[in-house]
Amino acid sequence: MYLVNDIIAFLAANLILSQALGTSTLFIAADSRRKLVGTTCCITLFTTIGSAAAFLINKELPSGYKDLTLIFYVLTVGLLYVGLLTTAYFITPERFEKIRKYIHLSAFNCAVIGTLFTMEQKSADDPSLMTLKEYVKFGFEAGLGFITAALILTAAFRKLNSSKVPSSFRGGPAILIYLGIISMAVYSLK
Repeated sequence: MYLVNDIIAFLAANLILSQALGTSTLFIAADSRRKLVGTTCCITLFTTIGSAAAFLINKELPSGYKDLTLIFYVLTVGLLYVGLLTTAYFITPERFEKIRKYIHLSAFNCAVIGTLFTMEQKSADDPSLMTLKEYVKFGFEAGLGFITAALILTAAFRKLNSSKVPSSFRGGPAILIYLGIISMAVYSLK
């Protein structure tokens, strides 16, 4: 059931924090299927590789420096960002412009950094989860959870933005209420 809770937490964090800034990765991804596939695959890549890096950070960081974990996580995601941009540029320079936007949208998404902190907390609660395999597995599952959340949002995105919805309620407010109802339904499955 951790996965269900994580899906809800990542979705809520992504929508609330990103919506306040005027952009939301999920809203952008839900706009078209091509964007959805590219963005969700890129986020899954970030959560999976980032979780492996988080394992190394949590294992090697001395206990006196645990307050610096956030800084190391952000640096890790930043290095992944630069690494993926560089790799994409050299592997497919002709498609770089198309791939670049997915990397930009995905790198500093709340789902990525949230995955790292959630796994750190889980491994602190249950030391048997403090293995590289468990971290990578959790990162991949978090990416799949993001894909699921994006698909749920995509299913209703166009209808909630249609002219049938009152203009003051259209878009963000309707989507947040929709997500709240979906979250309650998923939470009731516990």
